[in-house]
Amino acid sequence: MEFTIGGRAEVRITPADVGKRVSVRRLSEDGAAGPKFTDTVGVLTSWNDDVLSVTPRSGESVHIAESSLVAAKVVPSAPARRRGPAATFAELAPVCARAWQPVESEPLGDWTLRAAQGFTRRANSVLPLGAPGVPLDEALARVERWYGDRGLPAYIQTATGAEGAQEELCAELERHGWHREVTAEVRIAALAPIGDLDADVSQVRLSRGTDEAWLSRYHRFDTPGPHVRKVLGSGPSVWFASVPGDAEGDAPAAIGRCVVDGRWVGFMAVEVGPGHRRRGLATAVMAALARQALDEGASAAWLQVEADNEGARALYDRMGFVTHHLYHHFRSA
Repeated sequence: MEFTIGGRAEVRITPADVGKRVSVRRLSEDGAAGPKFTDTVGVLTSWNDDVLSVTPRSGESVHIAESSLVAAKVVPSAPARRRGPAATFAELAPVCARAWQPVESEPLGDWTLRAAQGFTRRANSVLPLGAPGVPLDEALARVERWYGDRGLPAYIQTATGAEGAQEELCAELERHGWHREVTAEVRIAALAPIGDLDADVSQVRLSRGTDEAWLSRYHRFDTPGPHVRKVLGSGPSVWFASVPGDAEGDAPAAIGRCVVDGRWVGFMAVEVGPGHRRRGLATAVMAALARQALDEGASAAWLQVEADNEGARALYDRMGFVTHHLYHHFRSA
């Protein structure tokens, strides 16, 4: 990371740059071995009382004493992407939301309060695509009441790492005592190479709805009530994939779900039974769903994967998926 001009480090940001993406170098230690520095890249979300707050892609703000600054500059709002389809956050965020819809929702300005009896954080969190239309303190109080009336914890889903994302909101939520619980990557890829993967798709069965067998393999609920089926069935064009188990009556060896929405298709719920792994079944499910989406005119793919799911991340790396942005769920104190 280069901060110097003619060999001299400079601090080239001011409080007027709040809201911009910056690179900051600060002195973190000055001992017998000499000075040590720490670099941070993120959105400058505040500069008050001689303390800067920078929110990187992780969504967790870094607080920096102005006196520790060694060098700083404004940098481009989003890094150039070498692979994958072109996509803005403003385009992709609503596509992701349409693929996993709640049972009930209510607007709060440009925010959407979503609930589905607690089935997944995505369907039971606020989607803040804009301003709430009221001061933030009041908006957060309304959010807490709305979810409290339903016996649910209050979550807000935020995004970081793409132009137009919500680093400033993340910082505000932290200042109001909200805690980040989960971070996931939103990844994108060209669709045709996924459909061309070398996989035995003949074993994959596609259908428009779920059945008890498919649900028996899906692990994200305790009881598959109507609210679960409604969320899973939501979206413009929904497909379910399954690979039969070894014997009649067995749970499927593998399952998956996709939602086709214009040029995009989203992949979700790709799971392989413990006794069926390392046989290429996840690849077969993805390839079969991709071919169906290509037939419907899609050309780009997206998916979400939790940051600590190393196995899934490695699989998606091989398929050509790259990280577009991160999303986080903040929970009220």
